[in-house]
Amino acid sequence: MLIAATKYSDCEAALTFLRDVLGLSEHNVFRGEAGAIQHAQLRLGTGIFMFGPDTQQGDFGQFMISPADTGGRATVSLYAVMADVSGCFARVRDAGTEILLPLTAQDHGGSAFTCRDPGGHVWTVGDYDPQS
Repeated sequence: MLIAATKYSDCEAALTFLRDVLGLSEHNVFRGEAGAIQHAQLRLGTGIFMFGPDTQQGDFGQFMISPADTGGRATVSLYAVMADVSGCFARVRDAGTEILLPLTAQDHGGSAFTCRDPGGHVWTVGDYDPQS
């Protein structure tokens, strides 16, 4: 299993986008005393995506950087396999999300689109499953 993790400056906006727009489900969301997200775990199928605030440095945090710190360029992108790519694309578009590549048929099969989440991270959503 591969589990991806990143940081966001606005964890609430990230949680809302990832859950309500992309369709990931909450697995665990840990909040501090003031109610702010300290660590979140979301599921998509058998995969897990984790994130926390970009204000946490610590031993591991020193190695992470936000797309805001790289001029909007990502060092990693995420690919989410979803059965209803058209429905997800409509939610992403209707939410006003920046669409980098529109929904199109892919040469290798299926269809996909690419967008940027509220933290600037690049996501491709498609129905092509490389495991099948």
